[in-house]
Amino acid sequence: VQLQASGGGLAQAGGSLRLSCVRSGGYIGSYAIGWFRQAPGKEREFVAALSRAGGGTLYAESVKGRFTISRDNAKNTVYLQMNTLKPEDTAVYYCAARSTASTRATSPRWNEYSYWGQGTLVTVSS
Repeated sequence: VQLQASGGGLAQAGGSLRLSCVRSGGYIGSYAIGWFRQAPGKEREFVAALSRAGGGTLYAESVKGRFTISRDNAKNTVYLQMNTLKPEDTAVYYCAARSTASTRATSPRWNEYSYWGQGTLVTVSS
């Protein structure tokens, strides 16, 4: 399973970015997807997760109400829409895929995700 994250860049505080996670060589709808991030000198942290069927979502408290995770299976892509960005959102963002029989389950635990993209850097200036 190959995932490629893109869409990172430089944004001002209060601005928006949309990250994309594309699966190559297969159907992204077969997996639950999560977004994680890692800031310099910090541990990897959970950002958002989406179930296989797309009906289940989960967000970290720090991004709830500002970020939205969604999927477009026809485009084999999962998105992370990030609004009202803050400097503390600065990090490398990774998308990851998780095998699960459930169409509704989500998970914030990074060790439950077997496949990872390469990461995309988001920098938010104040």
